[in-house]
Amino acid sequence: MEEAPPLAVNTDIHSLSTSPGPVGSRLKLLGDEWGERSYIPSVFRAATLKWKEAFLSRKRPFVGRCCHVCTPQSRDKLFNSNIPSLGLHNVIYINETHTRYRGWLARRLCYFLFVQERDVHKDMFPKNVVENVLNSNRVQMAIVELTETFSVATSMQPDSKLCNKLKRKARTVLKGVVAFISSAFLRAQTAVVDASETSSTVITMQPNHKLINKVKKQTEKVLQEMVAFVSPTLLRLTGWVLLKLFNSFFWSIQIHRGQLEMVKAATELNAPLVFLPVHKSHIDYLLLTFILFCHNIKAPHIAAGNNLNIPIFSTLIRKLGGFFIRRRLDETIDGRKDVLYRAILHTYVEELLLQKQYFEIFLEGTRSRSGKTFPAKAGLLSMVVDTLCAGVIDDVLVIPVGISYDRIIEGNYNSEQLGNPKKNESLWTVARGVCRMLQKNYGCVRVDFAQPFSMKEYLDSQRQMLQPLSLSQTLLPVIIDPSGDYVLYEHEDVVVANARYMSDEARRRHVIATLAKHAMYTATKSCAVMSTHIVACLLLYRHRQGVDLSKLVEDFFSMKEEVLARDFDLGFSGNCDDVVMHALHLLGNCVTVKNTSRNNEFFIIPKTTIPAMFELNFYSNGILHVFIAEAIIACSLLAVLENMSSDLSQGTADGLISQEKLVHKAAGLCHLLAYEVAVALPCQRIYQVCHEAVERIVQYGVLLVAEDDQEPSLSPSEQSWEKKFPDPVTWRSDEEGDSDYDEEQRDRYLKISQLQEHKEFITFLQRLLGPLLEAYSSAAIFVYNFTSPVSETEYMQNLHKYLIARVEKQLSVYGECATLSLVKNTIASFKDLGVFVEKKEGRSTVLELSETFLPHENRQKLVDYILSFSIP
Repeated sequence: MEEAPPLAVNTDIHSLSTSPGPVGSRLKLLGDEWGERSYIPSVFRAATLKWKEAFLSRKRPFVGRCCHVCTPQSRDKLFNSNIPSLGLHNVIYINETHTRYRGWLARRLCYFLFVQERDVHKDMFPKNVVENVLNSNRVQMAIVELTETFSVATSMQPDSKLCNKLKRKARTVLKGVVAFISSAFLRAQTAVVDASETSSTVITMQPNHKLINKVKKQTEKVLQEMVAFVSPTLLRLTGWVLLKLFNSFFWSIQIHRGQLEMVKAATELNAPLVFLPVHKSHIDYLLLTFILFCHNIKAPHIAAGNNLNIPIFSTLIRKLGGFFIRRRLDETIDGRKDVLYRAILHTYVEELLLQKQYFEIFLEGTRSRSGKTFPAKAGLLSMVVDTLCAGVIDDVLVIPVGISYDRIIEGNYNSEQLGNPKKNESLWTVARGVCRMLQKNYGCVRVDFAQPFSMKEYLDSQRQMLQPLSLSQTLLPVIIDPSGDYVLYEHEDVVVANARYMSDEARRRHVIATLAKHAMYTATKSCAVMSTHIVACLLLYRHRQGVDLSKLVEDFFSMKEEVLARDFDLGFSGNCDDVVMHALHLLGNCVTVKNTSRNNEFFIIPKTTIPAMFELNFYSNGILHVFIAEAIIACSLLAVLENMSSDLSQGTADGLISQEKLVHKAAGLCHLLAYEVAVALPCQRIYQVCHEAVERIVQYGVLLVAEDDQEPSLSPSEQSWEKKFPDPVTWRSDEEGDSDYDEEQRDRYLKISQLQEHKEFITFLQRLLGPLLEAYSSAAIFVYNFTSPVSETEYMQNLHKYLIARVEKQLSVYGECATLSLVKNTIASFKDLGVFVEKKEGRSTVLELSETFLPHENRQKLVDYILSFSIP
């Protein structure tokens, strides 16, 4: 390998690029093999036990298996033991071997020949969609309903011409009655108005064909703006263009052959497929269609926001399968439901499902600005569920999709995270973006297709679903009355078991919401961890003050092994030195490289400007889902230790920690951070996941189990709280009984290992949640000074300015806590917690404090509760 050129002090990171050298070629042609491994000792390695060494040399974990509780039949249907060993494939690496031809000319025209041989034809796509939608009963009824609404609204206005005509007749009759002219004229005036209103109502209640035709034209216009008209010719042309473009600004687009084999098997079941990918970049729209096209799978119909409905570009999207929908379905002037638009959209979705078409739906609704997945919005998915429940189709196969980028083509979302309004898309911005992309390289992309599962099977498994407890029911009592912590969590199962079944509509909404959460959790867990994710995470939460390049490479290797040991996959392979240099090059705007005097070593320092911290945090969040459960346990250790120091009756001389108290604290933090990241599937219990995380940390040796002679004697208040939990921890659905919980077990006591490596590992986990906890605690402090009701928009702006000011004054530990995404999530969480009460005033929302948090004492308790999880 060629040596990197010597760097001067404050060297530009882009000078580390090695595009023509061995590093570039090694990363360009990522192979299916795992690559060379050289074991390097590090603090992360010391955080695990020797039993984990067996995992370090194994093959890649196979991610994306569907839930064995909710969909056990689907789990066994399309999977076989050979699928995980099929390896990876670079989609954009095309040569003559991928065509039927050989020779010099075939090598020159391989892209053209490849796309020409793809199986794409008109019969694959729907026919007569517009006519079928217009003639459907649902749309016709909506037209009639809307016409009647307009007619009634018109009839409420008195006809001025008819009113004037009756007035003239009344004046003629009353002209001879001089003595009673005043009173009679007034009575006649009232009668005139009543008569005109009655006559007008009678006239307008008759069918108004002009109005019906007007509504029909409006319906046709909406359909023409919405419907996709897929063109096989344009698909081939776009496939050829994308091969050229993707090869120019991506080094590789990797997929797992085994995952794609499951998707191909699903296409043979003659059922509609619904792809549910995460949404991180505008390229997501084209990426999935391109991959399916390259493997002779029918292009899906993509639900796109109407913000992309711009001239020329919108025509291209429609020809490739995109259909435009409103970002908000209730966009009428008065804010009411647009019955006609909903009917058209629902019928269009139903028609496509009837014709066995595939869908691509982004449940997040918009691109993630934080690097974490947004909570799922099940608007369009609910129409698919309703169509299935109505018996229109037999089944739908759901395929969550994880997408990971070394670097997104947008680069970052710093402008929006700083509070600047989002710029509207236009043809000029699209053209400018393409030109900008051609001048840069964005590294590697990894796409993971999770195992398809039957929507019908999932819905059938949810028939006994019980109403869940809200955040204000589970967490608020703990905050207000900390001494009631145990009582709340001990009886939560009883509360749920005795809850009444939900109404049909409430149950429908809840089942659809859990389906969306299920899919998003699986898609997130399927996302591969990229090299930029690990490097950004290490620089922010392990070496914030800077690190030698050799040490960074050492910790990078160990972090890579930690990810694999937790059954998450990586989106890169190769020598760690080369991969780290590659990641630093892509993160060049956020880091500074200095040349130190000792051994000519490079020193890497993350920049401390707000945009740089925001960008590093975006990529660091790509690894957060791997460590989230353990990070929550690590932060909960701080809360338990603080309680022990403040309450002598709970403390012990040896610093022993009750596992049950630790799990209860962790469960509360999981609820608090529900808008940030999903810790468990909807069919899993938070307490089981927390117990499992504790067991994992104990196996790593970071937490030690106290011997029997070391365990403290229980105080009278604690003796009745012997908890029940399964060992080993298993998943549990709401249909299953509580047999796993019948066997009582004694509470265990734990203590933190005193090895320096283990302490550093715990600190690293705590720092991962540092920005989240600082944002939430700062928001709670802001609430402490809250006075009068204020609109939600104004409150959000004020809170964001407050967080930015703290960062600028260097009062914040983590500058990345001031992102607009975190501000929105804190407000949403506080509303669910019962801190705020919402009131509608027109089309705006006004926030005011609930009665619970009117006393400053309770606001202080909220601040103290959140701060207890943070590093002092």
